[in-house]
Amino acid sequence: MFTSTHLLKQRRFVPLFCTQLLNAFNDNLYKTTMVLFVVYSVYNSADSETVFSGVASAVFILPFFLLSAIAGQLADLRDKAAIIRKVKAAEIGIMAVGAFGLYLTWEGIAVEAVAIPLLMLALFAMGVHSTFFGPIKYAILPQHLKKEEVLAGTGLVEAGTYIAIMTGTILAGFLADHVEIAAIAIMGFAVIGYFTSRQVPPAPPTGEPEKIDYNPFTSSWKMIRECTANREVFYAILAISFFWTIGSVLFIQFPPLAKNVLLADPTVASLFLVFFSIGVALGSVAVNLLLKGVVSARYSPISVLLMAVMVAIFYFVCKAWNAGLRDTQLMDVATFLSYPMAWAVLGSLLLIAIFGGMFVVPLYAFLTTKVAPSQASRAVAANNIVNSGAMVFGSLLALGLSAVGVPLAEQVLLSAGMCLVSVWLGARLYKAEKDAALMASEPAATM
Repeated sequence: MFTSTHLLKQRRFVPLFCTQLLNAFNDNLYKTTMVLFVVYSVYNSADSETVFSGVASAVFILPFFLLSAIAGQLADLRDKAAIIRKVKAAEIGIMAVGAFGLYLTWEGIAVEAVAIPLLMLALFAMGVHSTFFGPIKYAILPQHLKKEEVLAGTGLVEAGTYIAIMTGTILAGFLADHVEIAAIAIMGFAVIGYFTSRQVPPAPPTGEPEKIDYNPFTSSWKMIRECTANREVFYAILAISFFWTIGSVLFIQFPPLAKNVLLADPTVASLFLVFFSIGVALGSVAVNLLLKGVVSARYSPISVLLMAVMVAIFYFVCKAWNAGLRDTQLMDVATFLSYPMAWAVLGSLLLIAIFGGMFVVPLYAFLTTKVAPSQASRAVAANNIVNSGAMVFGSLLALGLSAVGVPLAEQVLLSAGMCLVSVWLGARLYKAEKDAALMASEPAATM
C-alpha cells in the first residue's frame, strides 16, 4: 500500500503522529502570533519589522545548531518514547513563560524591557524543545513501521506537520489582536500534547551502549563527519539544508511583504503561510504516490526547478501589484481576495510549496533508511545541525539584504536563483543513489 491512510489506524503510528501534529501546531501558533502582533502593533517601519522577524527566526533556530548532536545521541541511546514524554512535559513550562510575555505585550507593560525578552526566551526554549524532539519524529519510524511503510509514514508526518502549521497559522492570524486568548490556547495545547505523548509505544535503543559526548562542538563535528562517508546521506543533508536556506528567506519575508508591498493585514500574512503549508502537505502526499513507497530522489531535481519557476512568477506578481488603486488602509482577507491578482499571488505560493514538498520529503526518508537503525537519530541530528546553520545563514542573508536597501520583492527573486543550487544538489543525490544501487547489484550478479 503506497498511501498513508492505513497508518492512521495503527496504534504504532497514530500517537506519534498526533504528538508531532500538536507540537507543530503549538510551535507555530505561538511563534506566528508573537511575530504578527509585534510586527503590526509594536513596530512601525519595514526595516524594524524585518529585523524582528529575522531575529525571531534566528533565536528559534540557534538551539538546533548547538544541541542537535547531543539530541541525536540521546535519541539513539535511550528510549525514544521516554524522551518524547520528557520533552512534552517541558513544553508546558516553556509555554507558561511565552503566555506571560504575550500578556505583558498585550497590556503594554514593559514591552521592550521585559515582555519581548520573555517572548524571545520562550521562543529559544521552544527551539531547544524542538531540537530534542526533531531527531525522534523521523528516526522512530523505522522501529515502528515496516520498511515499505517508512516513506509513507515520513510523508504523512510531513503532511501532518504542515497541516498543523496551517491550522496554527490561521488561528494566529485571528489571535494577533487577541493575544490574551492566544496565551491561554498555547498552554492548553501544550497540556494536550503531553497526554498524547504518553501513548507513544516504547522505542528502546537498537545498538550497543555508547558514551554520550556532551560537548556540542566535538559531537557535532564527529556526527557530520560520519555522515559524509555515506554519499546518499551526505547529499540528502546538503540538499535539505539549502532548501531550508531558501525557505527561511521566504518565511522571513512573508509578514513584511504582506504589510508593506501588498498592503494587507495580519490575516492575509497568515493566509500566505496557510497556502504554503497546504502546498507542502499536498507535495508530500503526491511524491509518495509517484514513488510508490520507494525512497528515491528521482523527482527531486525537476521538483525544485519547477519551484524556482514559481518563485520567479511570485516575484513578478508582487512587482505588478498596483498599490496606487487602493487607499492606505491595510486590507483584510475579504478585501484582498476581491482583487483578481490576489489569486495569482496565492496560486504561485501554493505551487511553490507543492514542488518544495515533492523535493524535500523523500530526502528525509534517506536519512533513516540509508543508515543502520542504531544510527538513524544521529543522521537526522546531523541533518538538523547543517539545516540550522543554513537557516541562520538564510536569516542573516535576509537581514543583510534589508540592511543594504534591497527591496522585499527583489529578495524573493534571489530565492528563485538559489533554487538552482538545489537543482544541482538534487541531481548529485540522484546520481549517488544510482551509483549505490549499481554497486549493490554487482556482488549479486557475480554470485
